[in-house]
Amino acid sequence: MTGLHVVDHALLSHRLAELRDAATPSPRFRRLLAEIGAILAMEATRDLPTAVAEVTTPLTAMRHRRLAGPEPVLVAVLRAGLGLMEGGLQVLPEAPVGHVGLVRDEHTLEPSQYMLRMPPEVRVRGAILFDPMLATGGSAAAAVARVKEAGAPHLRFVCVVAAPEGVARLREAHPDVPVYAAALDERLDHRGFIVPGLGDAGDRCFGTEG
Repeated sequence: MTGLHVVDHALLSHRLAELRDAATPSPRFRRLLAEIGAILAMEATRDLPTAVAEVTTPLTAMRHRRLAGPEPVLVAVLRAGLGLMEGGLQVLPEAPVGHVGLVRDEHTLEPSQYMLRMPPEVRVRGAILFDPMLATGGSAAAAVARVKEAGAPHLRFVCVVAAPEGVARLREAHPDVPVYAAALDERLDHRGFIVPGLGDAGDRCFGTEG
């Protein structure tokens, strides 16, 4: 699918298998989610602009590539995005952090916003959005729209599992936003859950019940 990058990595696949397992307890689920977030963040930042600068090693001076600008803002789509973004912060520990709070109506499957906190640097740095599940695409499209409205000049979307329907909807609404995922699953069920998926990422991450 155009604009979708499914990351092929043995360690990522191994962690995703355990994340999907219904028997994986919440503490382990959170650790796995963060580790997956770190791997996906590395892929999503692979082509950040770089410039050559001088570095002095203990032996000599040399020319070396470094980032040409500041790190992008990391944005968690609440609440499950917090666990995934934790891995992004391991890779980009100096990055500013933003939050988008969205809740999906169980009947219409459409999102409504209850919170938006965005650092002003997003207008220069752009952002990477973290949300484990790209299901119907409604929440993802809404979150991207909110961050764009906050002034972000460019965005990337990172998820663990995506459904074809969600990718299509997000790409239709925001064709300029690439999607990075650990897996593209089969479909959505009648409730809007990804199949085979991994269940409700927020509930599994924090040990709550939906």
